[in-house]
Amino acid sequence: MDKPKVTPKDFFLWIAAMVALYVSVISFIALLFDYINYAFPDVLNYYVDPYSGSIRYEIASIVVLFPVFLVLMRLIRKDIQALPEKRDLWVRRWALFLTVFIAGATVIGDLITLINYFLGGEITMRFVLKVLVVFLVAGGAFLHFLADIRGYWVQFPERARTMGYAVGVLVLATIVAGFFIMGSPNQIRDYRFDDRKVGDLTTIQYQIVNYWQLKQKLPATFEELADPIGGFTVPVDPQTGEPYRYEVTGTLSFELCANFNAQSQQTNFPRGAYGPYYAPKPAILENGGVAIEDSWQHGAGEVCFNRTIDPERYPPFTKPAR
Repeated sequence: MDKPKVTPKDFFLWIAAMVALYVSVISFIALLFDYINYAFPDVLNYYVDPYSGSIRYEIASIVVLFPVFLVLMRLIRKDIQALPEKRDLWVRRWALFLTVFIAGATVIGDLITLINYFLGGEITMRFVLKVLVVFLVAGGAFLHFLADIRGYWVQFPERARTMGYAVGVLVLATIVAGFFIMGSPNQIRDYRFDDRKVGDLTTIQYQIVNYWQLKQKLPATFEELADPIGGFTVPVDPQTGEPYRYEVTGTLSFELCANFNAQSQQTNFPRGAYGPYYAPKPAILENGGVAIEDSWQHGAGEVCFNRTIDPERYPPFTKPAR
């Protein structure tokens, strides 16, 4: 009996299905890793992406590629049901055996890594959960495609369909969980606006201090800060287009105000060990007060920041002799 020939349709269906599978699995594992990082933050990681960029990308990859994988495998199984000899196509055998090999090697490497860290005394909940994720995902893929090689899913199509639904529900639940962590797209946009406002206030504050060092007085209005030669113009609120509020409160003190959409995002990192966008949790004092070390920590609504220039830290500039 002649071996079945691989048509271009068969070849590209299997190649596309495997690419969609591999990228989906990698994105799924990376997404679960991000959830674990969120639940068990690493104090040595000084930067945290406040916009959950990696989570967004991983969710987008899964949302697009996982359904593509399911559709392609459905088409492949329909072809096999119509022409059973297609089970012996070399491209199918290579794809399945390669997937089983990669999954098995991943499980073995995962176990070796676990034992190595255990012997080194570096086992943490964060690490154990990541090892468990890799073990379960890779192990599940190994068993699934090993059963496919043996014809189990062709023999029991109803079980294959049930398994597909179960995996789909798991993936959907994982994606939904991401929105509870990173927030809705509108919330992320609001966070970005708030971050831009903090950046603008930081720039304005620098210009005010620099103005005082040059002239030994505070500018009465924002117009005095404008420097056409230096190319500086006072920024405005990017969300409303309105100017920020500025008021001189003393010979060395002033106030800057802005309207924010949400409270500063909090992390579990030690104060001082955080990225440029995330604010640390304030320390609770014994008398019930709050010690805020982040000078730009804010709540929702209009927030004013009181600033006092320290002449010893920011001494006036020495004017050159003529």
